[in-house]
Amino acid sequence: MNFENNKSGNGGVLTLNNEIKEVGRLTYTIFPEDHKLIISFVLVHPEFEGRGMGKYLVEEAIKFARENSWQVYPHCSYARSVMMRMNDVDDILLKN
Repeated sequence: MNFENNKSGNGGVLTLNNEIKEVGRLTYTIFPEDHKLIISFVLVHPEFEGRGMGKYLVEEAIKFARENSWQVYPHCSYARSVMMRMNDVDDILLKN
């Protein structure tokens, strides 16, 4: 499994791929003046659901945000529920 970050302007798509095809994707928007990354949407293709792939995408977005000193606002309800259960994101999680 590998991640690919396709950033374009103030937005982008993180994709998670296996050796053959795309497993899932996460879309985001960046507000650099506010030091903020917003997770808009997380999608895991049906054949890969139930294996934690969505959580891997959220973790990769958090890693990307930390590398750039951004805080994360999980607009996507799935991303929000994942982040609310994580113990190590209080420093970057924006709840409002």
